Amino acid sequence: MSRRGVLLLALSLACIASPGWAQSLSSPPVTQAIKAEDTPISRWLMRLHDAARQQTYVGTFVVTAGDTMSSSRIWHVCDGQQQMERVEALTGVARTTFRRNNQVVTFLPERRLVISETRESFGLFPNLLNRADSSIARFYGLKVLGRERVAGLVSDVVQLVPVDTLRFGYRVWTERETGVVLKLQTLDATQGVLEQAAFSELQLGEPVSMARLAALMDNTEGFKVLKPELVKTTAAQEGWLFNGQVAGFQSMACQKRVSAAQSGASANTLQWVFSDGLASVSLFIENFDAARHRDMVPHESLAIGATHMLTRRLGSWWITAVGEVPSTTLAIFVQGLERNK
Repeated sequence: MSRRGVLLLALSLACIASPGWAQSLSSPPVTQAIKAEDTPISRWLMRLHDAARQQTYVGTFVVTAGDTMSSSRIWHVCDGQQQMERVEALTGVARTTFRRNNQVVTFLPERRLVISETRESFGLFPNLLNRADSSIARFYGLKVLGRERVAGLVSDVVQLVPVDTLRFGYRVWTERETGVVLKLQTLDATQGVLEQAAFSELQLGEPVSMARLAALMDNTEGFKVLKPELVKTTAAQEGWLFNGQVAGFQSMACQKRVSAAQSGASANTLQWVFSDGLASVSLFIENFDAARHRDMVPHESLAIGATHMLTRRLGSWWITAVGEVPSTTLAIFVQGLERNK
C-alpha cells in the first residue's frame, strides 16, 4: 500500500475506540454536555475517550485531506470485555480492516492478502488518552464555540488552541448526549482547515453483532496471511538518541518492525514515537538503500492534509519523520536525531 493509502487508512480509523479500554473499565460513562468555557481540558478529553469506548454505532466516515477524499463504513461495538470494529473502505483500494482490542487484521481482496498485527495504543489524538494528562493544558487551550448539527445530530463545538507554532489546532464536534466525535478539523496557524474527518451519517445505539464481526475477522480461508513482527525496544538500546527540544513532546514507544516477507538490510525498520498527548511524530529509521532511496530527496518535505513527512540521510541510515505537525517541527526532530554507537 502506498504511503498516502496508509495515511488515509489511519485517518479513516481516527474516531474508533482506543484499545486501552481495559485500564478504566470501572469508570462510569460521562454523558453531561459541555456547559461552560472553564471545563478542564483533561475532563473534556476523557469524556471523548469514554464515549468512544462505550458506544455502539454504525456510520459512514468521510476524510478530506488536501485534494484527496476517502470514505469508509464503520461498525463498532463493545460488550464490556472487548472492543470490536469493522472498517470497510468505500473509496480507493478495496480493503476491510477489523480491530479486536489491539489486534488488527486487514483484508486486501484484490491481492488475496491478509495482514495481521498487534498495535499498541500510544494514547494519541483523536483516539485520546487512557487517562487525563494534565500537561496537555500547558500547550492547548479549550474554547467553547457553541452548537451545530452534524449528520443530523446536535453537537457541541469546541476548539483546541495551541499555545505555540510547534503544533496544529483542532476544532471538534461531539454528539451532545454521548460525547461521540462526529467531526474533526485540523487547523493551521491562520485557522485554515488542513484536514477534516466527519461522519456523513451515524446511527448511535445500532445493534452490532460482535460474534458476526469476529467470524468475519477470523475467516482467512483463501488468503495469504502476513504477520509482521513488532519487537519492543528502546532508542538507546538501538544506538539512537534525540538531542533536540520540542516542548511537550515525550517519547512514547520504540519498536522494530520485522517482516518475514522482507530480507536483507532493509528488513528491520525502527519506529520511535513521540507525542504531546494530542499530536504525534514517528521517526522511522532504516539502513540506507541506494536502489530504494535514489528517487527520494533528503530534507524534502511532503504533506497530505495535516500529515507532513520529512526525510534525511545520516551516514548509512535513512530517516523518515511523519507527523500531524508543522514541517518546522518535524525538522527539529530530524536534525536532533543522533547515532551514539
